Amino acid sequence: MANTPGSKKAVRKIARRTEVNTARRSRVRTFLRKFDEALSGGDAAAAKDAFVKAQSELMRAVTKGVVHKNTGSRKVSRLSKRVAKIGK
Repeated sequence: MANTPGSKKAVRKIARRTEVNTARRSRVRTFLRKFDEALSGGDAAAAKDAFVKAQSELMRAVTKGVVHKNTGSRKVSRLSKRVAKIGK
């Protein structure tokens, strides 16, 4: 358990940061799920719209430090391939 005032403050900061990051990660997953649902629906326009929203949310998570840059880029790349496939 934390003993010094500095370590007690660090524990409080970590708890706040964890809560924020969890919410952000959950938000990204929600947008990815909405993209999957739009894609499985077969509507190309809805899938494209959901892709744009999911992409921006993923990149926002990258800038906030929730997701690593390469991970975000990899996920966006895979999503774009799936969108391109439905457009054909």
